[in-house]
Amino acid sequence: MIPDSNNPTIKGRGAADNPKNRFEKTHLAPDPDPQPPSLDEVEAIHLPVLGAAGVPSAEAPASASGTVYLPDRTRSIIATNSSPDIPFAASINPYRGCSHGCIYCFARPTHEYLGMSAGLDFETKILVKYDAPELLRAALASPKWRPQLIAMSGVTDCYQPIERKLRLTRRCLEVLLDFRNPVGIVTKNHLVTRDIDLLKALAAFDCVSVTVSLTTLNAELTRILEPRTSVPRDRLKAVKELSAAGVPVNVLMAPVIPAITDHEMPAVLEAAKEAGAKTAGFVPLRLPFGVKDLFGDWLDRHFPDRKNKVLNRIRDIRGQPRGDGKLNDPNFHTRMRGEGVWAEHFAQVFQLHAERLGLNERGYASSTAHFRRPDPPPAPLPLFDR
Repeated sequence: MIPDSNNPTIKGRGAADNPKNRFEKTHLAPDPDPQPPSLDEVEAIHLPVLGAAGVPSAEAPASASGTVYLPDRTRSIIATNSSPDIPFAASINPYRGCSHGCIYCFARPTHEYLGMSAGLDFETKILVKYDAPELLRAALASPKWRPQLIAMSGVTDCYQPIERKLRLTRRCLEVLLDFRNPVGIVTKNHLVTRDIDLLKALAAFDCVSVTVSLTTLNAELTRILEPRTSVPRDRLKAVKELSAAGVPVNVLMAPVIPAITDHEMPAVLEAAKEAGAKTAGFVPLRLPFGVKDLFGDWLDRHFPDRKNKVLNRIRDIRGQPRGDGKLNDPNFHTRMRGEGVWAEHFAQVFQLHAERLGLNERGYASSTAHFRRPDPPPAPLPLFDR
């Protein structure tokens, strides 16, 4: 690994700057700072001031590289999609943006719809749906709701670091348990084990599955690739604890990055099996919109010696010619598995070792058979009888 001293990395962040929003005609151009931010600046976390009802009443200003949490006052919580290559139609995301800072995250461009950047803004300006549990309860109680699997972390991780304080994901799980509505969780954070009590209760009704994303077994690579996620050892520990509690758990190697993590696939699958996973999957790297430039800058900073090799193999996987070929394929199905020799190679290696280890022999299907609408709590009695 050969760092590029001409393009400084911010400790604890995946991106190094804020590229221009593709939808905005104007943008801020701050004065250049020759010194990278200090660790104290990076670790600064600001929370909105909460009013008496727990509703944000003011917004704290963000520092250059610290994290600020802003209220998202959305009045609906369940998003739907009709994508034929996604195994769920409904999802909830208590947080928009993610301080995990994974440089490759396909969700980064969603921040551009908010007038922000897919770069540092995505990692440092997190919108919080403080009313998510209450909105979820109202949605499930509605007669219009048809019981079905709800995905959590369909866009951003529902167990990113601030969840330890805000507990919005836990409160949403409490609602889902009340209704016995199935939920599928994807996370990179050992924090999911905090909620094993709720996950175990949901598992009793065939209402839950957890997917732990394991990109690499190399903790040093994790530090720069996914800077604020749990280290691989702790993710495997989460798999073991969930499996021991009877919670169906899957390991997803996503993304597989050519010439950086692809060689680890057999070892990742072996570690997943040893930890107790029953199923596993993988997804080749996707680089939509501005993510391709952020990832290219990351390669310049951390792997300049192999940048061309990585990008050319991505072009091969995405069915593009080398040179100026595109780095993304937005088409259904092929976007998730890729095309060409390298995509076929990944699929063959995965299948060979998954079969050898006995993974994916039995699938898991969630059930809506136990769904119910619990009685609403009784109205409070009046203090005085009129």
